Parts: sequence; C-alpha cells; structure tokens
Amino acid sequence: MRQFDEMYSRLPAAGDTGEVRDHYLAYARWLQAQDSQTMAARREEAEMIFRRVGITFAVYGELDEDNNKDEGGTERLIPFDLIPRVIAAQEWKSMEAGLVQRVTALNRFIHDVYHDQEILRAGVVPREQIENNAQFRPEMVGVDVPNNIYSHISGVDIVRAADAQGHGEYYVLEDNLRVPSGVSYMLEDRKMMMRLFPELFSQHRVAPVAHYPDLLLETLRASSPATTAEPTVVVLTPGMYNSAYFEHAFLAQQMGVELVEGQDLFVKDKFVYMRTTRGPKRVDVIYRRVDDDFLDPNVFRPSSTLGCAGLMEAYKAGHVAICNAVGTGVADDKSIYPYVPDMIKFYLGEEPILKNVPTFMCRKPDDLKYTLANLKDLVVKEVHGAGGYGMLVGPAATQAEIERFRAALLANPEGYIAQPTLSLSSCPTFVDSGIAPRHVDLRPFVLSGRTVQMVPGGLTRVALKEGSLVVNSSQGGGTKDTWILQDQ
Repeated sequence: MRQFDEMYSRLPAAGDTGEVRDHYLAYARWLQAQDSQTMAARREEAEMIFRRVGITFAVYGELDEDNNKDEGGTERLIPFDLIPRVIAAQEWKSMEAGLVQRVTALNRFIHDVYHDQEILRAGVVPREQIENNAQFRPEMVGVDVPNNIYSHISGVDIVRAADAQGHGEYYVLEDNLRVPSGVSYMLEDRKMMMRLFPELFSQHRVAPVAHYPDLLLETLRASSPATTAEPTVVVLTPGMYNSAYFEHAFLAQQMGVELVEGQDLFVKDKFVYMRTTRGPKRVDVIYRRVDDDFLDPNVFRPSSTLGCAGLMEAYKAGHVAICNAVGTGVADDKSIYPYVPDMIKFYLGEEPILKNVPTFMCRKPDDLKYTLANLKDLVVKEVHGAGGYGMLVGPAATQAEIERFRAALLANPEGYIAQPTLSLSSCPTFVDSGIAPRHVDLRPFVLSGRTVQMVPGGLTRVALKEGSLVVNSSQGGGTKDTWILQDQ
C-alpha cells in the first residue's frame, strides 16, 4: 500500500533529508535548524498553558487496568503537536469548493426528507433508510426552518491517501452535522503556535482563522426568526460535566453571548426566554450542543433535565431558531453517507468534487458476503457509532476481535458499513523519540447561513501511536495547527 506524506515526496532516510514538497520548503529549512531540546521545552510550555487555561476533554467508558468500564470520565489534555500541517492555497481552493457543494446538497436533502421527499420517490435513496433511521424525527415533517438551512455548522472529516501513482487524493470520511465539535482546538492551536513560534508567521503568509467566532455569530444571527431585528443568541450546553464543555464556554465567550443550561430557559406563549438577574429575556437563536433526545422532555425523552419543556412548540411556531436544526442527524448517519454523491447529482446536477471512500453496505447481501470474507482487510463501523468507538480496523485487530465483529455483523447487518483500509497520509510529528511520521485527517468547519463560508483550514487530528489510523482524541489522538499558505 503506497504511503503519502504531507511534507515529503520522499521520506528522509539515514544520512539524507528526504525530498520536501514545494509548499513546505521554507518551514523544512526552519525545522532543520531547531534542536530537540528546544522543541521539547516548547511542547512542555504548551502543555502547561493548555492545562492552566483548562483546555481539556473528558473520556468516558474506557477500560481500567482490571478491564472494568470507567463510567465516571477522566479529564485529559488533548495532546498538541508542534509541527503544523501545511496545505497549499490551490489545494485548499479545490477542497473548499467541494465542501460548499457537499454541505449545500446535504441541506437540500434534509429539507427534502422532511417535506416533499422527492429523492425517496425517485428511488435515489431507499425509503426504509430514512423511515428506519433512529435520527429521523417525524416531529419535523412539514416544519419550515429559516432559509431552509438545517446544518448551520458542519464538520466534514477529510482524509488523504495515495493513488496508484503515489499522488495524494482527498476523500470525505464522514459528515458531522448534528453537534460537530473541535473548532475551539483549531483556534487555540493557532494561538499557541503564534505564541511559541512568532517568527514563523513573519516568514509564511498563513491564512487567518481567528475570525471564526465572528463568522459563527453572523451565521447564527442569519438563522433568526424574522420577528426581531436584533436577535438574542445563546449557546445551550448540557453542563460542565460534558466532554466538550470547554468548547461550549469558549465559543460563547468569543461570540459575546450567554452560555445557558436547560434550567436557565423557559417557554411562555410559544416564545423562549432565559432567566437573568434583570428578569426574563427573550431568546431568538439557540446554538445547541445538546442532542435531539434531550432538547424537550415534552416531546423526546421525558426524563431529560438538559433541555427546556415546550421548546419544540416554540420552534414549530417559528419563534426561535435551533442550530443545528432538530432532525439534522438523519443526514450524517453512516448508512446515509454512501448516497451523498448521488444527492449532489440529484439536487445540484453536478459531479462531486470531493470523493467518498468506497463503502460496502452490510444490509446488502452481496456487500455483507464480501465484508465477512475480508474482515482482516477492512474497516467496519457501526452506522450510529462515533468517536472511534464501535469500529473494527481489520489489519490491526486480533483474531478474537475479528470473530466478535463477525458475530455482530451476522446478528445485525443493517447496523454496519465496511470500507477498505485507506493508508491515511502522514505528517511529521514531534514525538518522544524525535520527529516521525504519524497519520492525520482534517476537519474543516463549514458555516451555512445566507451564504456558505468557512475559515481556511480546520482541525488536523493526528494519531500519535505509531502505525495507528485512529485519530480521535478519545482514542489517544492529538491535534495540529493547519496552515493554508496564501502565496502557494
């Protein structure tokens, strides 16, 4: 399997420096002049600052040393790597066009699913894939949302792998449309790089990302009901024990809006209000970081204390916007992912700019048969799985793990998809043994309001374990700053 490295067209070997790609040349010269002690000291400084600021996440459900599941959660720093991932401007321009195309089609699809269902009647997407989907919300059928936008904030995971000639080709691995997270780490990674290595930013024309909170607030305001000229926006969090609570608080602070929990909100006469020290204040837009099931105990899970009773009534009346919209998850289920290229053709009449990874749908008898015969070579995923859980990476799995997945597939084939094991591109990474290649992916954050826009780049996640293809922070992955060079 051919390997693509982001920085080198030929990896360094003993006694040489490899062959550096053009857009990395200036950075490679700088890196070669750095000694390992200085880099290690910078890494320690970064860890100290991140810990002091409280940039942590919680990991739930890990196995302890006695192989018992930890339900309490463990606070951790997400490891930060000092070596940026650099992307040339022309490459980014093409990727950006592909992202705009993809997210536009996905929003059209979600609107169609809850309204005319033309794509189902045309047989492009099987009706049972929607009606049997746990993320399909019948409560949203016929409900109009501002600008017909459902996924206002989309996190699209992109990987690069070598083609037959060894050239890097981008693929979309999955679409995160419900409550995508990680943008705070993108912003904090950039701040950290500028603090530790200011000279690099005078030597390179790196496209800025610091204006993301402004674009996010603009996007949220654009979704406001037409009943107010100065909309009040809030960020709804499940609370401080949520694994992404740092991000919720960070984004509220950066946008200059209130961070609220369900208990801070109430509904009266189909309008939503938040409790303040000066009395009730009407809320127009809720940037929710709470899953659908917990938003309104009157409609979804009755035992939930994370949402607000009556919220759906106010939402259906058009008196409040919820971003991302209720029911958006129907489009980011892994069983729907294989149909996105067809959505682009159906709604936009265009060929997809960004490719999907070839996918076997195990609900199809032939695909299941192939998957069962090739488990050791495939990646198998639960259609509702997330965070790197519920997944088999065949080449790295034990025989016992493979047999366990074989039994699960036979018992519930509809619950899984399978994909070939892509050799994700690698990027030089500063690890304990020095600088070594580690596999990476990229999550750009796409904002859909009156227009579709994004800051250049996104969050690069890196698998810090040698040979690992799993970049998720919950599975030991770290993050890197992502540079889009404006003059390359």
